[in-house]
Amino acid sequence: MNRRIKNMLEKIKEVMAEAINVDPADVVPEARLAEDLDIDSLAAVELSLELEQEFDIRIEDEELAELKTVQDILDLIEKKQNN
Repeated sequence: MNRRIKNMLEKIKEVMAEAINVDPADVVPEARLAEDLDIDSLAAVELSLELEQEFDIRIEDEELAELKTVQDILDLIEKKQNN
């Protein structure tokens, strides 16, 4: 994992801890949002709004529905920032 991705993961941990009360220690790339982190649809919307603000991106509803793991979030943010 390169430095940029590590920094991105750290920001995601901070956002998740502040926005939806997830323990940062649990936020690892392979963590499943619903099953491992107990993120329901309402929390997912709140999280997406915070991620949009933090990373200056736009997450479409269809994209939000496809996010299943923390790695999916990392991949989406990286893709959005590279476009």
